[in-house]
Amino acid sequence: MPLNIVILAAGKGSRMLSSLPKVLHPVGGLPMLAHVINTGLSMNPNAIHVVYGHGGEQVKSLLTQYKINWVEQKEQLGTGHAVMQAIPNIPDDDTVLILYGDVPLISEATLQQVVENSETNKLSLLTAKLKNPSGYGRMLRDMQGQLTGIKEQKDASEDQLLIDEVNTGFLACNAGLLRGWLALLGNTNAQGEYYLTDIVEMAATSGIEIESCFAAEEAEILGVNDRKQLANIERLYQTRYIDDLMLKGVTLLDPSRVDVRGQLNAGQDCTIDINTLFEGEVSLGDNVSIGANCCIKNAIIGNDVVIKPNCVIEDAQIGNASTIGPFARIRPDTVLAENVHVGNFVEIKKSSIGQGSKVNHLSYIGDTEMGSKVNVGAGTITCNYDGAYKHLTQIGDNVFIGSDTQLIAPVKVEDGATIGAGSTISKTAPANELTLSRTPQQTIKGWDRPVKKK
Repeated sequence: MPLNIVILAAGKGSRMLSSLPKVLHPVGGLPMLAHVINTGLSMNPNAIHVVYGHGGEQVKSLLTQYKINWVEQKEQLGTGHAVMQAIPNIPDDDTVLILYGDVPLISEATLQQVVENSETNKLSLLTAKLKNPSGYGRMLRDMQGQLTGIKEQKDASEDQLLIDEVNTGFLACNAGLLRGWLALLGNTNAQGEYYLTDIVEMAATSGIEIESCFAAEEAEILGVNDRKQLANIERLYQTRYIDDLMLKGVTLLDPSRVDVRGQLNAGQDCTIDINTLFEGEVSLGDNVSIGANCCIKNAIIGNDVVIKPNCVIEDAQIGNASTIGPFARIRPDTVLAENVHVGNFVEIKKSSIGQGSKVNHLSYIGDTEMGSKVNVGAGTITCNYDGAYKHLTQIGDNVFIGSDTQLIAPVKVEDGATIGAGSTISKTAPANELTLSRTPQQTIKGWDRPVKKK
């Protein structure tokens, strides 16, 4: 049957103590709701319906990349009431799968099992057995082990509270059956809400077969209600992601001290040291070595690159066999060709650096087009900003720039030029010539250094 996915994401999340809607709090660099949507999309549904409420416009504005049927729940009157808002958009013959925007680690494999169990007009539930079931609805079974209902904790008896099989909330069933059960829901319970879980007893009473299955991992069914739970989910997510990287051949010197907040693709024989953070889309070639305490965001790193400790690389491309750092910062729109050396305390921004060029010490290169085999001395800066506009510095091939040079943009240094140390260059430096700007050195004889008066 065609599949429709309903994601419940209307809760305020008051225990988060945040102005940000709960489902937008990030796990692995993505909003929790985005993780759930991505998992849902992997199942190729006909449609995904997101039921939103608190902070709805903010939720919608941050997830515009998805094709979603947004359904507003103006009053939060329970999970059953939330599904009532979405069900009018779903044909009777379709299958409905219920997901939750604050349960981000649910897997496609588990959800596929839930959907398969709902075939031939069955109600399919995902349950779990927990050592500490506190807070969850308890699964009620008869003497033959058949499910007969779910009792929420606040409404459960002392005997029912001893049950360790709990409701995860995930379910699948025929849309027509669900529509009929939703119409019969009442709110005579401790919270005065319309519980979606009440449909289980309705199904059992009407003779509908109820199937259940367990999640592959307990982590899959864990939700987030406060910051502590959010941190726990983040750790579980990182552990899962890092384990997968290692199984794909990446060496992590301490897996517990590497985080990926986005997507990391790595080639063969990559080594990553401790306290390294990857954000956005990062691609590593083969034989890449990354030192400790690096932050790499939205970057393409070529083969045989060495990134030494304490470097920051953002929105940049690093060519094969290049060496970066330590303590280097590569800012957005920077492209380094092959075999480029960027050394300690060097910052490069919105620049292209040609093959074999070196900027090794204490320099700033911004808004620059640099050719190949250029050597930039320590303390060199491109003065690219005039207080209103940024200007371009052009440096040709085989240029030697002496230490403590200022290049006042817009300016051009032609092929083969040499710039004497300590120069301020504001006009074109011609090819294959020495250009410098210095005042004559003087010695003032008989000069007395000032001293403090007693």
